[in-house]
Amino acid sequence: MFKILVSDPISDNGLQQFSAANDVEVTKLTGLNEEELIAIIHEYDALLVRSQTKVTPRIMEAGVRLKVIGRAGVGVDNIDLEAATSYGIIVINAPDGNTITTSEHTFAMMLSLARNIPQAYRKTIAGLWDRKTFIGVELNNKTLAVLGLGRIGLEVAKRATAFGMKIMGYDPYFSEEQAKAAGIQLATIDEIVQQADFITVHTPLTNDTRHLISEQQFAIMKKGMRMINCARGGIIDEQALLVALDEGIVAGAAFDVFEHEPPEADHPFLKHPNIIVTPHLGASTLEAQENVAIDVAEQIIHILHNQPFKNAVNMPPVPNELLSKIQPYFTLSEQLGKALAQMTDGAVEEVIIDCSGELATINITPLIPYVLKGVLTHHLGANQVNIVNSVHLAKLRDITVTERKTLLTEKITNEITIHIKTTVEERWVTGSILPSVGERLVKIGPYPVEIPLEGDILNISHQDKPGIIGSVGMLLGDNGINIASMQVGRNEVGGSAVMIVKIDKKVTAQVIKDLTTIEGIKRVRLISFDQ
Repeated sequence: MFKILVSDPISDNGLQQFSAANDVEVTKLTGLNEEELIAIIHEYDALLVRSQTKVTPRIMEAGVRLKVIGRAGVGVDNIDLEAATSYGIIVINAPDGNTITTSEHTFAMMLSLARNIPQAYRKTIAGLWDRKTFIGVELNNKTLAVLGLGRIGLEVAKRATAFGMKIMGYDPYFSEEQAKAAGIQLATIDEIVQQADFITVHTPLTNDTRHLISEQQFAIMKKGMRMINCARGGIIDEQALLVALDEGIVAGAAFDVFEHEPPEADHPFLKHPNIIVTPHLGASTLEAQENVAIDVAEQIIHILHNQPFKNAVNMPPVPNELLSKIQPYFTLSEQLGKALAQMTDGAVEEVIIDCSGELATINITPLIPYVLKGVLTHHLGANQVNIVNSVHLAKLRDITVTERKTLLTEKITNEITIHIKTTVEERWVTGSILPSVGERLVKIGPYPVEIPLEGDILNISHQDKPGIIGSVGMLLGDNGINIASMQVGRNEVGGSAVMIVKIDKKVTAQVIKDLTTIEGIKRVRLISFDQ
């Protein structure tokens, strides 16, 4: 039974996804502080939060069973991603669930800003009929700059186009082709602040985006600019904005987010006549709350059941088109790494991943965490390594990872070869997915074999000579070890060869030692694929 802790208010309709899984138990305990979470987190396999719970390294250290932290929303500022990665905890979010809601709130703020709606409302309900003070501006024919052309930014741009606005955009990861297709003129930050009538920001808050708009930009800004921030507090420098408002550079601002939330009671934004504020409502609709909860709940279930998942924040994203091609090789890569590590002596210095066939024509980087997980599991244990932290752990141990591709026309079979260079030797194995039979180990070094990557096998390096197979079989039989199958790989008669013996139970160290005394046997390794 998997135990899931929900530590922030989450839509009950969204949490119904868990009820469909009969091996999941959900506990809702909200409002816990760090010490209270530390005291109980060891019982849980998953933690589901919104923005209130701060998931610290101490909480993760105490969460000895934690496999996944789910954020029902987009931002993960409240989760220490570096610590999660080092502890091998997957962090997922729901980037799609509140896209429409946040883009609509952005537009509501923009219209309110253009027409002074909150200020006019306050005066009207106070009994003052003031039509002269609140002269607004039209959106039609105005230039809107969208900083951050992700899902939400593009939805805002789409709506602004319908209002007759001209769209400029800034996003270092957005191509000219994409911009042209979306009807957006790409520009630098300096070009934008000099030309745009409205600016809306939709970037994450990072070291690069913190105070993206600050004193330097306000100094060259088009006078009368209006600004909207429904993304993250801190992207626009609050103090610099206040100065620009007072100097008449900025005509007005609408903020749904603050650098520190909730803001202090004397925060100047709360009483400034030209600033509209809302209490972080960008994702606050019934639809969005349900959508993000459903998205995250589904992915948590997938992770707990070792099924494919998406939206991992602390793992490189894999495009769907690439994922469909490379996903079948995830297990193969891990098992090859696991097998090779058990064949090799010395400390690992380099891991080389060499692909051929169609695999040589695509990005094989997503295979790296799986290969390294297999390699490091043998040295560190299965409880210490997973696909989230395997790359991190390899870096800590100064293990170099190299990708290679074989683009020879005669190499039409999809094969993965893993090399390990250690302080004492270099060895390699090759695997493939064979039609109708699945993952197979097809070469150990230069020797051809065909072995399913499961159970326990003995890898015996020997001289190709009569009698060795019989001697091995007799010794194993005398020790009560049944042979399920046996294969021999060689390149020439009488030369070096490899014998693979699939056994029904593990052999003892003494049996392995006795096998090495047989004349012609050079080395014996027990390989367990289920370790």
